[in-house]
Amino acid sequence: MPDAVVIGAGPNGLVAANILADAGWSVEVLEEQPEPGGAVRHDRGVDPAFVNDLFSSFYPLAAASPVLAALHPEEHGLRWSHAPSVLAHPLTDGSCAVLDRNIDITAASLDTVEPGDGAAWRRLHDVWQNLRPGLLEALFTPFPPVRATARLALRLRAAGGLRMARSLMLPVRRLGEEEFRGEGGRLLLAGNALHADLAPESAGSGGFGWLMAMLGQTYGFPVPAGGSGALTSALVRRLQTRGGRVRCGQRVEHVVVRGGRAVGVRTAGGDAVPARRAVLADVSVPALYGELLDPGHLPALLLDDLRRFQWDFATFKVDWALDGPVPWQAEQASRAGTVHLADGMDELTRFTAQIAMRQVPDRPFLIFGQMTTSDATRSPQGTESAWAYTHIPHEIRADAADEGITGSWDTKDQELMADRVERQVERFAPGFRSLVRGRRILAPPTLEALDANLEGGAINGGTTALHQQLVFRPLPGTGRPETPVPGLYLASSGAHPGGGVHGAPGANAARAALRRNRPPGLARAQRLLAHRDRTGARR
Repeated sequence: MPDAVVIGAGPNGLVAANILADAGWSVEVLEEQPEPGGAVRHDRGVDPAFVNDLFSSFYPLAAASPVLAALHPEEHGLRWSHAPSVLAHPLTDGSCAVLDRNIDITAASLDTVEPGDGAAWRRLHDVWQNLRPGLLEALFTPFPPVRATARLALRLRAAGGLRMARSLMLPVRRLGEEEFRGEGGRLLLAGNALHADLAPESAGSGGFGWLMAMLGQTYGFPVPAGGSGALTSALVRRLQTRGGRVRCGQRVEHVVVRGGRAVGVRTAGGDAVPARRAVLADVSVPALYGELLDPGHLPALLLDDLRRFQWDFATFKVDWALDGPVPWQAEQASRAGTVHLADGMDELTRFTAQIAMRQVPDRPFLIFGQMTTSDATRSPQGTESAWAYTHIPHEIRADAADEGITGSWDTKDQELMADRVERQVERFAPGFRSLVRGRRILAPPTLEALDANLEGGAINGGTTALHQQLVFRPLPGTGRPETPVPGLYLASSGAHPGGGVHGAPGANAARAALRRNRPPGLARAQRLLAHRDRTGARR
């Protein structure tokens, strides 16, 4: 009997399993898919000569994560690779804002669009440099991060206190207007905010866009050399060296509760897998509370709140094998790993407004990945492995382009939407479609079939909007990994701090399980030692 059963071999599940194994626990990870990784996997499904990431590709949060750094995945085969530039946002007039790990290049790019905006970017970066240690500590620790928040508050006061806090709460459109005179800096912030489901007018989108942009400025948007699954392979190898076990093709359909405590799981094949100490669930919030547990084990208020749970936007993705580099009208975009495609701030607002009205956008905002530019091993020399994704409503009432997309996502819907995506690329890169050797369409039902956590194509485990963050994530009053069922812990991106490949939800769940299972005497001794260290430091 293992000490712990982890449901799901996504990055959070694997991080949790590794931390438990480091503590001496025996761990068994059960994964529904035929291979581990969740949304961190790659294949050669578009063309045998091309590596394409199935889901996520760029990992600034992984590069910044102390959780992943502590696991030293590089010692188990992971190698990071970077594009020459981090990100570009071209416009149809040929201008282009560039985010580069060299701040002088970023600033010069913005000054080209509007003189003086380079200095404005440097001011935002100075604030980031001051807040970064406390902010990252608060982001990657369990809620409420009391000590981290106290340290962050001191740094925030030095950065302008309430004025800076106000700036981080602003909609990204307003933050951009206050900080920059031209579109370049504004679009770098707003495009990064839309890596989540935050419209330019959403409260807090300014802070999220600033965070993602500054992560890119400091850490870049690195990719695992050889394909995104290289990160998964490193975590699996590390776990196996510590005696952990990953079993694929094992769909968990029920969490077994006995005596008011989670004591194991039951698979769809009828196998009972007991857990001596804990069950950790790297699954979506609706799946855990609405499918894997009997309602009788949950408070009525939680079940009522579950009806109010909000997913982030649905996602539509296209992968390509290209016979040559993308022919960008703005040459600067050819050096960037990530390219944002929307012709100005108003087009971003129009895009999100159409989603809010349950319409399929007619000019979809695209996040475009140039993978061979980022990692030369992804395709033959002179070619490009590329993808783009956009957001769409979960419930579709109309097609803003009046082309008849219904939301059934049958073959007709998929082809119409993929063609629309390619036309959007053509606006910024005339001749793009002539380079397409092969393409693959990943509509919302396909994404969900490949990873059940991506319900309806939602990729962040739930909305990033303020009403479902911090103490409200995933449900009001459930900001920690503990669940109402003792011995059961939420270890997915549905938990604080949310989506992105950084491992924090898995780490938080593992540490909560370890705390719960410490011998009482040891726990008391550790508290006394910590108190002595703190008081000694003050003296």
